[in-house]
Amino acid sequence: ALLPGLVALSILFGTTSMLAVTVTFEKKNASFDRLLLSPIPLELLMLAKTSGAILFGIFNALVPIVMASFIIDLSGINWILILPAVFLIAAASTFLGLFIAVSVSEVFEAQTFSNFFRFPMIFLCGLFFPVAMLPAFLRPLSYALPLTYGADILQGAFGMGNALPIWLNFLALVAFCSILFVISLRNIYRKW
Repeated sequence: ALLPGLVALSILFGTTSMLAVTVTFEKKNASFDRLLLSPIPLELLMLAKTSGAILFGIFNALVPIVMASFIIDLSGINWILILPAVFLIAAASTFLGLFIAVSVSEVFEAQTFSNFFRFPMIFLCGLFFPVAMLPAFLRPLSYALPLTYGADILQGAFGMGNALPIWLNFLALVAFCSILFVISLRNIYRKW
């Protein structure tokens, strides 16, 4: 029961903060401005910039799975669900980091802002206890967080059952990725 949470948390903590801090640091040193001068479309440039953090998140997710394989039997895991879920959680976390990075100007603001999103997400997304057990006024906030849908997919893939339909979880994660990426691009266009 602990493994889906470890996978999700390793992705979230690895990607969100990493990209938020590195891009903010690049902005302070003006290397981000030089990057924006390159003769390729901004969308492609930002996808290339974020792809490293997405891969980092995927590798972070593999660490608890590999370590658990030495301790428990993982033969009942649904890998067809885990692989795209890990990718989408990594992408959503990375695009959240990009959104944070283009919204702040100082590195300490990026760290504070990323913690502002990450820590509530840990407790409200259903990793430690089901979303249905949350007080009624917190449930809408829970469903406004991308990790809620990723955690639900992972729990289903590890044989713990899903609270929501799988297609809805994947659709929500794709929507979060798209919205965060588009908002980040808009902020870049507006500020630079």
